[in-house]
Amino acid sequence: MKKILLIVVLLLFLVASGIIYFKYFYVFGEGVKSGHLNYVVRKGDVFKTYEGKLIQEGIRSRTAGSIQSYEFEFSIVNKGIAEKLMANSGKWFDLHYREYHNVVAWRGNTTYVVDSILSMREDR
Repeated sequence: MKKILLIVVLLLFLVASGIIYFKYFYVFGEGVKSGHLNYVVRKGDVFKTYEGKLIQEGIRSRTAGSIQSYEFEFSIVNKGIAEKLMANSGKWFDLHYREYHNVVAWRGNTTYVVDSILSMREDR
């Protein structure tokens, strides 16, 4: 009886671990976004994370009759990348990012995490 209980507990643990990995640590997608860097800030109550916003070219309307710019909000886990972005706010960037299914508090406030800067230029 103890052996069966141990096997059931181990299986439940493995299934729970797989679900947690898939929901929080599995890279769902990755890509490149380009635009003017609006800001990068370090904020947070318990976990201080770097958060930023990139303004992309073009306009779109979420509701009829309104205009809104394309905004890409992201988190940054690498301090060196965050400091380089902070020092060059307002410039045009091509940023590589990874997308996760859910947010983890110490990784940032968004599901998009910028992991590298592909290029930077003054203006387009």
